[in-house]
Amino acid sequence: MDTYKTAEIAAAIGIHPNTVRLYEELELISKPERLPNGYRIFTDFHIEQFRLARLAFQVEVLQNGLRKKIVQMVKKSAARDFDTALALTQEYLAQVRQERINAEEAIEIVKKVLSGASQEDKHFFKRKDVSEYLGISMDTLRNWEMNGLLTVKRKQNGYRVYTDKDIRRLKVIRSLRCANYSLEAILGLLSRLSQNPSVDIKAALNTPKEETIIAVCDRLIISLSAAEENAKQMICMLQKMKITYS
Repeated sequence: MDTYKTAEIAAAIGIHPNTVRLYEELELISKPERLPNGYRIFTDFHIEQFRLARLAFQVEVLQNGLRKKIVQMVKKSAARDFDTALALTQEYLAQVRQERINAEEAIEIVKKVLSGASQEDKHFFKRKDVSEYLGISMDTLRNWEMNGLLTVKRKQNGYRVYTDKDIRRLKVIRSLRCANYSLEAILGLLSRLSQNPSVDIKAALNTPKEETIIAVCDRLIISLSAAEENAKQMICMLQKMKITYS
């Protein structure tokens, strides 16, 4: 197996030597052996691991635990625990696909609001039911409510009751959060939408460009599609690494 110095592996991957050391500190690559003079010695496995990590982190916008899961995957592969890394990547891929479905649904919800289509409340849900249905923790729901993203009605006994309208609003919030928008930015978008659904929703985000909820979700779908393709490549890379380096 070939060996490489820090500068050589940095040149091979196309990164700065300091980035090589940072990846080592973060345990995104396995710890290289050292020569008596202290110089690090890297191998072909390190090159493959760097390529895997850079592919894994290529899509930056995603939240909802996706980033955390993919970091965990990279660390497991660096430790040569390829079975766990593969399982994590499969979970990541499934979640990316679900988030894309969620974003597409959010677009349809907003389009109906903008068109003025009638959407009656036919169902009522408890917070626990909403948490399980939407895959959102109860703590997250509380946080969104405390930050003004949602005002939930209460029964006479004090229990919160979520309506169909609340569910639709939460689905939109969920996708905007996945797209890495702040709670303040989301509140601005939703406030503008509820004040006057017929207007073009602009200048409501803390971003350089004016955007609409639909534009945000469209861009999220593009990012999720890229993440899906990357995940498929990562699975192939991990399978090859398992055969070669186990």
